[in-house]
Amino acid sequence: MQLTLSTRRALIAGAAATLLLTGAGGAVAAPAAPSPAAAAAARGHSPYAALRPLAALSAERLATGDLVAAAKWGTGSPIDDPAREQQVLDAVAEQARQLGADPAATVRIFRDQIEANKIVQRGLHRRWDADPSQAPAERPDLGEVRKEINRINTELVRAIAASAPARSAPSCHPLLTVAGAGVRHARHLDPLHTVALARSLASVCGAAG
Repeated sequence: MQLTLSTRRALIAGAAATLLLTGAGGAVAAPAAPSPAAAAAARGHSPYAALRPLAALSAERLATGDLVAAAKWGTGSPIDDPAREQQVLDAVAEQARQLGADPAATVRIFRDQIEANKIVQRGLHRRWDADPSQAPAERPDLGEVRKEINRINTELVRAIAASAPARSAPSCHPLLTVAGAGVRHARHLDPLHTVALARSLASVCGAAG
């Protein structure tokens, strides 16, 4: 079963309205420069302006975990996919190099992103095992979901590159906590996605690059 584009977008938006603080994507073309939004954040008057996009994009990426979980549900496909995960890490490292950012810091943050996505997938599969009536009625096209993950990955790499000073500042941890809380409130995240978002942001502060 495949979701229509409108249904897929609605699920992403709905899942994003369900995530915060404490999957896997694929290879994508390296961007030539930070996006205008990321660059503007880097030029902002406070580190918070650079950190909030990281929390927002992390929540958006976590929303795709709901779709990946639905795509794998009942198929026997494992949640862990080391080959796919390495593909993502190689891609984001290359993007970081193209932007003049630190590939090691980018990879470290993306390892957390991947683990957080898997927290969502495992949590949903446990929920659906316990109550099959809550399981999705349609199976998304995993290839299409991964295209969405790739798009978010590119934006997230740009946001990481644009936020280096804020990420290495002493105020990073409290400001990131505030940013994460704002995202949680705005998206009405449930406990599962709140825990996963925290996991996704674990290595943001102190990861200069």
